[in-house]
Amino acid sequence: MVSVAEMTKVDGTSPGVKARVVGSLRRHRVFAAAFAVGALLRVITMLGYGPAMWFNDSYEYVSVALHPRPHAIRPDGYSFWLTLLKPFHSFTLVVFTQHLMGLTTAVLVYVLLRRKFGLPAWGATLAAAPVLFDAYQIQLEQLVMSDAMFTLLVVGVITIVLWNRRMSWKLGIVVGLLLALTALTRSIGLPILALVVVYLLVKRTGWKPIAAVVTACAIPVLSYMAWFATNFGNFAMTNSDGLILYMRVSVFADCAKMKIDPRKELDLALMCITDPVEKRENYSQWFLWGEGRGETLHTWGGKKFDEFKNTTASQFAKRAIISQPGDYLGVVARDFLRAFHWDRPVFPDARTYDLYEFKPYYDLDENGQIKRLPRWPTLEGRADTDAFAYEQGPAETRIVHPWADIMSAYQNVFYLRGIMLGGILLIGLYGVAVRWRKLGGPVVLPWLGAVGLILAPAATAEFDYRYLLPAVPLACMAAGIALRHGIRRGGITPTSSSASEPTTVRA
Repeated sequence: MVSVAEMTKVDGTSPGVKARVVGSLRRHRVFAAAFAVGALLRVITMLGYGPAMWFNDSYEYVSVALHPRPHAIRPDGYSFWLTLLKPFHSFTLVVFTQHLMGLTTAVLVYVLLRRKFGLPAWGATLAAAPVLFDAYQIQLEQLVMSDAMFTLLVVGVITIVLWNRRMSWKLGIVVGLLLALTALTRSIGLPILALVVVYLLVKRTGWKPIAAVVTACAIPVLSYMAWFATNFGNFAMTNSDGLILYMRVSVFADCAKMKIDPRKELDLALMCITDPVEKRENYSQWFLWGEGRGETLHTWGGKKFDEFKNTTASQFAKRAIISQPGDYLGVVARDFLRAFHWDRPVFPDARTYDLYEFKPYYDLDENGQIKRLPRWPTLEGRADTDAFAYEQGPAETRIVHPWADIMSAYQNVFYLRGIMLGGILLIGLYGVAVRWRKLGGPVVLPWLGAVGLILAPAATAEFDYRYLLPAVPLACMAAGIALRHGIRRGGITPTSSSASEPTTVRA
């Protein structure tokens, strides 16, 4: 007869641990199966599109990782992550970690809804399904981009806040540090701090944990801003927020309606776009990144993203919004509603749209040759040479059949359509409405987070499909919490209780 000690010695695992693992897999077999399929899809993606896929912003992230410095356009949080992984010289490792981030995000959605709010396994798995199976989510994880990291951080913060009815100051520090990382990964993450603080105030969490959250978030962010000031001279996170808002208003800004007097406001007058509104390009990014008729920023000379241009552009944009509020609200509403189409119309342009696609073929240049990485200049080199230096070898995406064909065909069918996202948000809104006496209860935090992540780009920049994906897990969280009433599992029926409505289910 084999003793327990002998069994442990053979494989290093006690029977008790094995039994718990097997038991857990049985109890969560629906999610485990879904998780396995999601992981398999990511393996196929890595086989078909290695070592990584590239977006226009990717090369600047890599440049900052190679030559650390504050970036004028975006915070450095993701570049810090690339810096940590730089000794391995592997973009394959980079995207592997991002796929793990995506899978972890799905786990957090499932665990929160299953364990804390008592949803049945199939319901919690369904809420995590968009993160696990959406082809565009998987493709975004394969890109050298910050979005997978940003999504995990946001979902992690919301999960911790909802999981703990009474937050200690120590846990507040953890939440604050995660919020700081979120803001340093994408500046749009900073408003999440305000949302969390307001939620904690409404729930009467107490001043100590709230102070801990704010302080723990402020110290890294302010430190980064001080570092930024040593390089650019102004205490800020970027030199781009005003210019991006200028980009937003450029599709409708009319200097006649704004009553800009060139004799008194020459700087603002130089920002005016001479083309009539009806003849302008129909997407905002052209006014910041394009070079041609009607685009004004290239006429200024020098660096585009400096403090003076950013400040002047901000003043111009705010003047346009105040002078033309109806036009501003119109373009914001138009871009917000783009999120809820059944299909995915090409926007903002075909070139950007194609960067989110799994294509089972190589792009060719005008000579019929395979396109290489661009030769755009960076601080210390070029986009292609920086990528080569980081990888210590060729970094171009290599399309491998049949894996690339599988994911390309998969993407044509399996993605969360915009109208479905709209339906999920409506379910969350219902959950907020029925809990109006408790100001929306726990539903309101992820629901407002999801709506805010969709609305913010429409209000400050422009719609882009990749901006939708971080909102999806939050929307699914809100819908899952909203639907918890009346869902039975065994003899358990979640009932309305406190504002945080916890219903812990045994794993």
